[in-house]
Amino acid sequence: MTDATTIVRTLQTVSTATITTVLLKKGLRNVWMRGTQPMRPGQGRLAGPAFTLRFVPAREDLATPESWSSPNSTRGAIEAMPAGCIAVADAMGVTDAGIFGDILAARMAKRGVAGLVTDGVMRDAVGVLSTGLPVWGRGFAAPPSVAGLTFVGWDQPIACGGVAVMPGDWIVVDDDGAVVIPAALLDHVLEAGPEQERMEGWIMDEVGRGVELPGLYPMNDATRARYEAWKAGRG
Repeated sequence: MTDATTIVRTLQTVSTATITTVLLKKGLRNVWMRGTQPMRPGQGRLAGPAFTLRFVPAREDLATPESWSSPNSTRGAIEAMPAGCIAVADAMGVTDAGIFGDILAARMAKRGVAGLVTDGVMRDAVGVLSTGLPVWGRGFAAPPSVAGLTFVGWDQPIACGGVAVMPGDWIVVDDDGAVVIPAALLDHVLEAGPEQERMEGWIMDEVGRGVELPGLYPMNDATRARYEAWKAGRG
């Protein structure tokens, strides 16, 4: 089995756009999480195992400031996050209650969490951005999470941005947003993803040389033979 470090290094060479294409060829159309945009420019491409968090609509007897002291709280979830994970928070697309603020983001960064993805929003914008924790989401809002959400648990199946995310899945994020790689298809993506990037890089070089698109993209048999010869020559 491929170790986590090698998985991360490989996935960091594969764009989310390429991953969606690779998974589309396996029949998966719904893997890109809607509303997950980088909160700041230059966050780069990250990859890591999903650590899921789940919110449901606020209920007045449950969504209270006192709930933050409960063992089943966002604070408890953060202390369970392993280094290198990407936290994925199902906030149901709520944009008027920030799921985490600067203190929680700082603790996640201190624990070595690779990044945070949510279909909701954060709060304490300046503070969150100063922690260095890369965040993908819908933006920022002043109210706390309990103003619109109830936290109910972690490490369970969730929906984020209209996409099912399971514990054990892998997440890749870049400037195009966040995608999920189902655990059962990870090995396929690790093999097909770099090859797709290699092929498209060669095609871009051909476009730069003035080659016309028909027969190049997608490749016909003659172009495929030229590509395979080029690839063999590199080896």
